[in-house]
Amino acid sequence: MKVGFIGLGIMGKPMSKNLLKAGYDLVVCNRSQGAVRELEELGAASASCGADVARQCDVIITMLPNSPDVRDVALGAGGIIEGAKEGSVLIDMSSIDPTESKAIAAELAKKGIDMLDAPVSGGEPKAIDGTISVMVGGKKETFDKYYDLMMAMAGSVVYVGEIGSGNVAKLANQIIVAVNIAAVSEALTLAKKEGADPELVYQAIRGGLAGSTVLDAKAPMMMDRNFKPGFRIELHIKDLNNALNASHAVNAALPLTAEVMEIMQALKADGCEKEDHSSIVKFYEKISNVTVERGAE
Repeated sequence: MKVGFIGLGIMGKPMSKNLLKAGYDLVVCNRSQGAVRELEELGAASASCGADVARQCDVIITMLPNSPDVRDVALGAGGIIEGAKEGSVLIDMSSIDPTESKAIAAELAKKGIDMLDAPVSGGEPKAIDGTISVMVGGKKETFDKYYDLMMAMAGSVVYVGEIGSGNVAKLANQIIVAVNIAAVSEALTLAKKEGADPELVYQAIRGGLAGSTVLDAKAPMMMDRNFKPGFRIELHIKDLNNALNASHAVNAALPLTAEVMEIMQALKADGCEKEDHSSIVKFYEKISNVTVERGAE
């Protein structure tokens, strides 16, 4: 099977490498040619644009920043739609607005091109070691056909439902993560203001109902003042913006999401947008005049 891969960024490049390791014949395309050359050295072929990729491959994977990028690569000048044959499949692994996933899929369907929306969770470390989680929307038969392909990059690949459902699941994931990080920040700020050691408070609650993957991943980062990005504030802003846009389209109220979005916008204004989303704690520290570190005051 010859596979096309468009978008060799922080996530796309290691995902592509895992496809090569799994033995897939790969054709890659990216704006930055440095990443393309790196993949070529590992055995991939290259293409000049989406149409060129589609002419060579029956299945094309995209891993792009946001909805407009996917629309342009799929439907724009030199896009996938211009080169794809009837029966070709686009697997969009970007995290975008599910409304756009449905609209792009509808345009591709007019040309006999099928589409799955298959956003991922796990960040760069899991993209590198091939253990990302993939949430997939689209036709079940298409999902079944390309399950093994997606599993070559992932630890789990789960079918969610019709087209757009993958991105609905991803947005739900991002809402839960964002609100969790804010809650952890708020709780540890209270602990520090009360004169308790945030580390001991964290150890006391992590085994109970408040325990979570988010708590274990982010509380130590906050207390160590380690805001090296695993997932950047600016990317989470993008995801929450997509969640709010999607919610407005169906009249769903997301008040907690809106609140955390405003916290992240304040952090962006303070120049923290390139930091890990655990830096949400800085918002609470600023308004409470305290620093969340190990050790009681």
